[in-house]
Amino acid sequence: MAFSDLLSLKSIIHYFLHFIFPVFIALVFYKDNWKKTYLILLSTMLVDLDHLFADPVFDPDRASVGFHYLHSYYAIAVYFLLLFFKGNIRIIGIGLLFHMLTDFLDFQLWH
Repeated sequence: MAFSDLLSLKSIIHYFLHFIFPVFIALVFYKDNWKKTYLILLSTMLVDLDHLFADPVFDPDRASVGFHYLHSYYAIAVYFLLLFFKGNIRIIGIGLLFHMLTDFLDFQLWH
């Protein structure tokens, strides 16, 4: 497989996990309110704003998890604690943790 093909596959998997897979999470666990849940899960993508504080903003050879402020292990511990709340707070926790998992897998599987 050519390098450009691998890069395309990496991008497809990354964006699938960030934007499409949350639909399945919403449909399976929050069937009655899946649209609202999906929007909340998508809103957790705002956690990537912490990338703006890095220099360079994007570095393909840098792991997000453990580097950026909102991707730190301390932040991930807080996201885990959100699972013990009910309602939208729990959904936010799920979204943030899934985002961290996606970023972690993205780096680990391709480096």
